[in-house]
Amino acid sequence: MSGVHRCSRSFLTDSQLTVRIKQDEALTDLGYRRQISPNRTWLFGGFFLRKILFIFYQPYKWLIYLPFLIVSTLVFGTIATILSTLINQKIGSFIGGAVWARLNGYMTPIFVKVIGKENIDKNQSYVIVANHQSHFDIFVLYGWLGIDFKWVLKQELRKIPGLGIGCEKVGHIFIDRSNPEKAIASINATKQKIVNGTSVVFFPEGTRRTSRKMGNFKKGAFIFALETGVPILPVTIINTGNILPPHTVNLLPGWAKMIIHKKIDVTEYTAQNIDELMSKARNAILSGLDEYS
Repeated sequence: MSGVHRCSRSFLTDSQLTVRIKQDEALTDLGYRRQISPNRTWLFGGFFLRKILFIFYQPYKWLIYLPFLIVSTLVFGTIATILSTLINQKIGSFIGGAVWARLNGYMTPIFVKVIGKENIDKNQSYVIVANHQSHFDIFVLYGWLGIDFKWVLKQELRKIPGLGIGCEKVGHIFIDRSNPEKAIASINATKQKIVNGTSVVFFPEGTRRTSRKMGNFKKGAFIFALETGVPILPVTIINTGNILPPHTVNLLPGWAKMIIHKKIDVTEYTAQNIDELMSKARNAILSGLDEYS
């Protein structure tokens, strides 16, 4: 039947399909995402099925997942501390961080598809820049990126039992965002660690976004790359904002994608054309959102 598409249990004309898509895009900014295309049903069967899933998921979230998250954070934070002290930070970070992230991802559950892993050289250090949609970006990067790296974390996270001490011992970077001079000093002190395949992760938007639109980038990550000569590795993260929307506890299982783009050599850039470097990295991340969302 020409010009007619099947969606859920009804048939839609092209014009009706367009209206549905616009409604879907409006819901995205509220933290609800449904994907609609010809001959394909909405994600989780539509908005109302998502609501039902949300209701039935609550007992599991509060009685099973959150206790598991708390206990696993304490346990793996302790393991990371011990291994980092007795062996080295890479082992501590892998066991205490990557394994912890994967286990919590599986318990949610989230299903992660990684695209572009061939763009990583594990012997090369990178300044990794990624878009930021949700706290679950941490699980996706830590659990599925597959390389050793340091986080740039806000100072307040140091106070979380298990997580704070574990992150400190594996060498993650805590910064005081209320004191720019101290923040810069903390980052500068870490430069010597970004060698021999150990990278550093920045969220250059500075905070989680409440909509699917990317924010403007801050210069910190790019100044760091220029000063160290370490190439930039853009990474796109998709759909974590629908698993755990920013500033809520509305957790739901779902899928996520991580697109690893080709590295950007920084040797051709200086402080004078740093905006071009920032634009190139931002456009790479946007291309992943456009192509794979």
